[in-house]
Amino acid sequence: MAIVKTLFMPLLAGAIAVSALIGADGTAAQTEKAAQDTAAAGEPEPKSYEESVADEKSGGGKSEAQAAAAHDETLYPTAAQCGECHKQIYDEWSSSQHAYASISPMFHKFEQKFQELTQGTVGTFCVRCHMQVGTQLGEDRDAPLWKRSQISREGVSCITCHRVKEQYGKVNGERRVEPGKIFEPVYGSGQQSVIQDVIKKKDTYTVATSEKERGNQIHAGMITNDQITKSEFCVSCHQVAVNLGIKLEIVWDQYRDSPARKAGVTCQDCHMGKVPGKPEGYDTAPSAIVGGKEVNPGRKHANHRFIGPGYSIAHPGIFPHNTKAQGISIEDWLQFDWRAGWGTTAFEDKVAAGKIKVKFPKRWADSLDREEARLIIDENLDKLDERDELRHQVMENSSHVDGPFITGTPSIGRDLAFSYRIKNTNSGHNLPSGSLGAQPQLWVNVALVDPDGQNVWESGYVDSNGDIADLHSLDVAAGRIATDQQLVHFQTKFLTTNVKGTDREMYLPVNFDVDPLPHLRPPGVPTSVLNHPPLVRMENRSLPPLGNKVAKYSVPGHLITKPGKYQLAFRMRSRAEPIYFMRFVNSTKDMEQSMNERIMNFHAFAVDVDVKG
Repeated sequence: MAIVKTLFMPLLAGAIAVSALIGADGTAAQTEKAAQDTAAAGEPEPKSYEESVADEKSGGGKSEAQAAAAHDETLYPTAAQCGECHKQIYDEWSSSQHAYASISPMFHKFEQKFQELTQGTVGTFCVRCHMQVGTQLGEDRDAPLWKRSQISREGVSCITCHRVKEQYGKVNGERRVEPGKIFEPVYGSGQQSVIQDVIKKKDTYTVATSEKERGNQIHAGMITNDQITKSEFCVSCHQVAVNLGIKLEIVWDQYRDSPARKAGVTCQDCHMGKVPGKPEGYDTAPSAIVGGKEVNPGRKHANHRFIGPGYSIAHPGIFPHNTKAQGISIEDWLQFDWRAGWGTTAFEDKVAAGKIKVKFPKRWADSLDREEARLIIDENLDKLDERDELRHQVMENSSHVDGPFITGTPSIGRDLAFSYRIKNTNSGHNLPSGSLGAQPQLWVNVALVDPDGQNVWESGYVDSNGDIADLHSLDVAAGRIATDQQLVHFQTKFLTTNVKGTDREMYLPVNFDVDPLPHLRPPGVPTSVLNHPPLVRMENRSLPPLGNKVAKYSVPGHLITKPGKYQLAFRMRSRAEPIYFMRFVNSTKDMEQSMNERIMNFHAFAVDVDVKG
């Protein structure tokens, strides 16, 4: 096995080595030296808006001190800073998947497994999308969240998009965020005159455009850059290839030839519009609220929730982002047992009465601290519930189900054959889309209930761990439940060809041996000709834009034993990650529990079926 790993591994290493160069030399020592150089040189005088624009046009050569300052985290404003004037946008972003990018426990487990399987040759391949600014600052790739800067913990933050001045295209996250304090201009699609009008009325709005002034700190201008309104802007991180022809993220490929693109519908139209999943225009809202006064009311408002099917499994004290929570360290939050009810009235009354004995960590020894923390927890849980509603909307708006279509006359002892037609009404990409191979999961759950209320047949059921009853189910392997022979699901798989010519699923498209035999058949054709690694392929089961699939079922006649009114129940289910994959990357039980708790059910309905005697 070791020999195979050594021989097979370089395929990935060679493909990724160039991509992994960004941030590779960002050690703590270098970061410290940069800070010292910056201090020695003195902080540069803040530029005016006009000077910034001039630099944009001229290319503005930077001194060594300014280059070193690029590693200074104070030159990367946090989302909380932006939220001082853009509160609505901050509130929307705070529970988004962009905001979740660097906090996601599953991402970190996934990335660690990737590093392990490739002996570290992946480098910053993953983190430079999930924590772009942290990578640019030179933070260690494997640094835990509590040792990272606040801006790094914010993942895809405001400046990750609004401080990017160039179109980078398909670069697997390799793009530059322009450093500069809050006063520096931002890049956006708005009108420059709006912010200039605010600056002209400094006293009215009580604003400051430099550290020498008192007031609400704002950027001294805006540089118009319409790329932020175009789908191509999203490509940098939403089209990710790990080897020739093998991709972890494939949304752009699907969108590129889609009816939506041909009709001029952008990613933003569906994911930032007023109706989740539908290009039905945008809401309006002020550009900002400065000094309690609205700026540019009635402006087109892009919803920064970036609605999709994904969801958080992080500790609710850590995510969603909440400025009230940031006064408590991540280490302390992770010790706060929110599931046990810490800080709730019922729990604390029992503790006070001696009915519950708990050895609290030092940080949470005081009941008042626990109660204050609970208020934050409850606020964040409400935000997650709100997002669940929007997740539900986007999935129902993106798909449609017709049926059931029943064959013949249902009767005792006769097989009940029926079907549903499932359609992807989304014209922009597949259903599901996003990260392929292992995640996400989308499947159909159908059950037949007899006149006595007994469930006599079901497909799409899960085992005791929450896994679908297929080859990955531990309960199936142990013989505790039967394999679901009629399962209908839309999960794309990575497959590799074994030594005897059969296919076997890979959890990750990483070049390591997954076959019990210690060798693989050599390819007859080179990778460059095949345009994909030999012996590895993707089996796509998702629905293309506006595509459909007929889900066919048959209930054995011997299960239909009595006449009367049966109920045929249908629902579709969506989960961000399969539990078997979570086990593969060494997830905790709490992570698995959280993943199962927020499984989304949509298109749920039931019909009556009259069975004749």
